[in-house]
Amino acid sequence: MKLSFYGAAEMVTGSCYLLETDKHKILIDCGMFQGDADSEDLNRNMFDFEPAKIDFLLLTHAHIDHSGRIPLLAKRGFSGEILATKATRELCAIMLPDSGYIQEMETEWTNRKRLRAGRPLVEPLYTAADAEDSLKYFRAINYDETIEITEEIKIRYKDAGHILGSAIIELWVKEKGETVKLVFSGDLGNKDMPIMKNPSLIDEADYLIMETTYGNKTHDNAKNNILFLLDIIINTIENGGNIVIPSFAVGRTQEILYMLNMMKESEFSKIKSIPVYVDSPLAINATNVFLNNQDLFDDETKSLIKMGDNPFEFPNLVFTKTAEESKAINFHEGSSIIVSASGMCDAGRIKHHLKHNLWRGNSSVVFVGYQAKGTLGRKILEGQKKVKIFGEDIYVNCKIYNLNGLSGHADKNGLIDWFSSFTKKPAKIFLTHGEEDSLKEFSQILQDKFDSKAEIVHMGETIEIESSIDSIVNIPEKYYAKDNRSEMLLDDIKTMMYALKEAAIGDEKLADRSKTIILTKKIENILSGLEDIDKVMKS
Repeated sequence: MKLSFYGAAEMVTGSCYLLETDKHKILIDCGMFQGDADSEDLNRNMFDFEPAKIDFLLLTHAHIDHSGRIPLLAKRGFSGEILATKATRELCAIMLPDSGYIQEMETEWTNRKRLRAGRPLVEPLYTAADAEDSLKYFRAINYDETIEITEEIKIRYKDAGHILGSAIIELWVKEKGETVKLVFSGDLGNKDMPIMKNPSLIDEADYLIMETTYGNKTHDNAKNNILFLLDIIINTIENGGNIVIPSFAVGRTQEILYMLNMMKESEFSKIKSIPVYVDSPLAINATNVFLNNQDLFDDETKSLIKMGDNPFEFPNLVFTKTAEESKAINFHEGSSIIVSASGMCDAGRIKHHLKHNLWRGNSSVVFVGYQAKGTLGRKILEGQKKVKIFGEDIYVNCKIYNLNGLSGHADKNGLIDWFSSFTKKPAKIFLTHGEEDSLKEFSQILQDKFDSKAEIVHMGETIEIESSIDSIVNIPEKYYAKDNRSEMLLDDIKTMMYALKEAAIGDEKLADRSKTIILTKKIENILSGLEDIDKVMKS
């Protein structure tokens, strides 16, 4: 069995992993790369596998960096099943066609420039029609339901708490009489956030593939961030400016609406009369999907709705659908709050609002989500004083804020808490979905805090997945007695066995696994003599 990493390796976007067994090929996520020009090249490259030979695609959630190349996968020959939660399927049904539409519009704009320059024209990565066609492969499954997708493979989806429908994937594979359990964390949510439940905890895994988006950062308290957001809004309004919030259409926009609803309902609120514009047709459709899946909300949100308080509705909230309505926002007299996509500022209507507000000293731009390297949002957040929008240089004179406590990703402490829930620690850990500093620091944390060695995977890397560690040698059951000294000795021997086995597998000169067999046999011989050692220790 082999596991290959074709995205989100030493980067945050483009999630895509391929698991190959003796009989099947399974893809976990098929996301779009986001950021600089190199990301576009990565998106257009041929897949490192044959799409027509993929049997299943297991999708963790609907965000484009996890789902965005599904239409391209289908366009290039995939015809297997895409397994996702009901909410993820419904969100993909609006997000993927929207992504296709953006591909078409951006290609049209690019081709006008290429035509004037006498350069050959390009085609969109995929179209809205391609995206619609890919939806026929989706199959909805429920959380906490164990499903046998083949005779050898079982899966179970657990709530990841990241966005509506997001999942941690547990996967059991039986090969050569041995069952191996792999866990793919997907994107783990930030705890105690509005609407979403906290991430589910997992008891055990042989192999863990874990995200580390914020593996080296600690978020501010979410409640403090809500108060800080209120202060930002009030101060900006008093100065006559606008509050521009670049927000992901799915997840973050709904959470922002929830918070603004709370603020406006306060008896002493100073922002009741301030208009709030949600300027994203995708966000409007996504909000409807949220309302169609209220069973996934946390208890607090369910209680609000039961009392008749829809957190996505309040006075002076305006959903703008047409381009004309969007343009009119920037001619509104007086202050306003503008929530618009895309969250990283690289596409969509948010670029127009930034163009109209970045240069204004009395306006504020509030970031509430991760900004990938190379994106317009990252450039602004890192303090770049001049950015190019629609070919025009725009000076950054407004106030820039980053409310990382409102992130949909778990921070360093959240990741540690989630990992600590494993009662049986994974024998192998592979860290993905993080930038270099984050990956290195979190890898060291796992080593120092849990004595767990984690590997940072590289783009295109393939690893061998073998039988679960405890089945590599025959450890007699009686040596699992509760005697602490015996347990310590066993732990030392097992640790030595891991090291020897890794050394054997890592020897590139070996043509087979003969060295592994010899070394593990030596360990078995050591274990067979434990009875005498055990008697001496107990005496």
